[in-house]
Amino acid sequence: MGKLLDFALHPIELKAAIKLRFLRSPLYSINDTRATPDLVECYKLLKQTSRSFATVIMELHPELRNVIMLFYLILRALDTVEDDMTIEHDLKIDLLRNFYKKLDLQKWNFEGNAENEKDRAVLVEFASILREFHKLKDDYKAVIKEITMEMGNGMADYIQDENFNLNGVQTIKDYDTYCHYVAGLVGDGLTQLIVLANFGSNSLANETQLFESMGLFLQKTNIIRDYAEDLEAGRSFWPKEIWSMYAEKLTDFQDPYMERKGVDCMNHLVLNALGHVEDVLNYLSSIHEQSTFQFCAIPQVMAIATLALVFENPSVLRRNVKIRKGTTCYLILKSRTFRGCVEIFEEYLREIRSKLQVEDPNYLKINIQVSKIDQLIEEMYQEKLPPSVSPKETEIYLKVQERTNWDVKVKPVQDDEDYRFNLAFTVIITLLLAFFVFWTNTSQFLN
Repeated sequence: MGKLLDFALHPIELKAAIKLRFLRSPLYSINDTRATPDLVECYKLLKQTSRSFATVIMELHPELRNVIMLFYLILRALDTVEDDMTIEHDLKIDLLRNFYKKLDLQKWNFEGNAENEKDRAVLVEFASILREFHKLKDDYKAVIKEITMEMGNGMADYIQDENFNLNGVQTIKDYDTYCHYVAGLVGDGLTQLIVLANFGSNSLANETQLFESMGLFLQKTNIIRDYAEDLEAGRSFWPKEIWSMYAEKLTDFQDPYMERKGVDCMNHLVLNALGHVEDVLNYLSSIHEQSTFQFCAIPQVMAIATLALVFENPSVLRRNVKIRKGTTCYLILKSRTFRGCVEIFEEYLREIRSKLQVEDPNYLKINIQVSKIDQLIEEMYQEKLPPSVSPKETEIYLKVQERTNWDVKVKPVQDDEDYRFNLAFTVIITLLLAFFVFWTNTSQFLN
């Protein structure tokens, strides 16, 4: 009933949900995902570990679909080792530091996870992953192996860091470093794969700050949102350098008397995350292949929507909050073009600014950061210039013009879906009205 009420109150989201579920056609056939029993097993594991990632990965171009699916499952296996607190300490460290070497083996799996460990099946069935991994092009395999090595060693370093285990993240620099190992490296690997497939600008692989920001923006958003959940699990990732400005202990924010301080701290962390948005938009403008663009864009628009949801929201201090399912459907459809992504960012930046209180300690800094993003967007399109003034052909302007040419190819598909939706919706409403008239007349006759 709750979801039905949400859709009734948000008809645009209802329209998006219907289009996404019944009318949208995938860009590419998914027949190749069932080519071998091992591949079938891999996609089964993908759906078990993350239905949302499975959906976007399944829609990727065939050149990268299996590559990114295997990349995801390998890192998920690594993460499952790191998360499982039942694995003996020295064994865990050895597994993490040497996990990348397992990718050279023809057959290997691990059954040492606790029975109730959520994703243990990825390690138990790792032999299927290995057999498909060895079928990839050597360049793709090299990238996946390199990122697995760096991430595994980074995870091991944090486990062996007694100060981190006792006190959590201390400085903003530590915060960025932690997010680099768990998310920035993923952005690095994905970017290398995209460039190897010729689906993005060749310079993208060397623009470290851009792909680093792609990962950090997502990870920081999750860390802000998961405050209550992480505390309940005995973890803390909010950096002390920020939260100590508002409280003596991180847990203090759950005290009702400290709620305002907790919200101010959370808004400060949102400000920190917003510092990555310009890089995110710059990165997205550099992706040329449509399915890869959607794969990169969807998590980013979800992140800005989540940031707007948590901003000035005291509920985050007590429970995990999430954007509505209907909102997710709307964002997936609208983010198919770069212009659509930009409009989503503008929409949620306006929402953040509308919630901002003058009393917030970071009132000016948040306004300045949002204004910087607005200025970048103006530079991207330069649509407010007088008719007699030509746009400045800056690097970002030219990149966006090139990306816009790709967006034009997507529009006919959207127009066709809108036509089919409107036709289907008209038929449904007509049938409902006909049923209502029939029922009313029948009731009168029986009476």
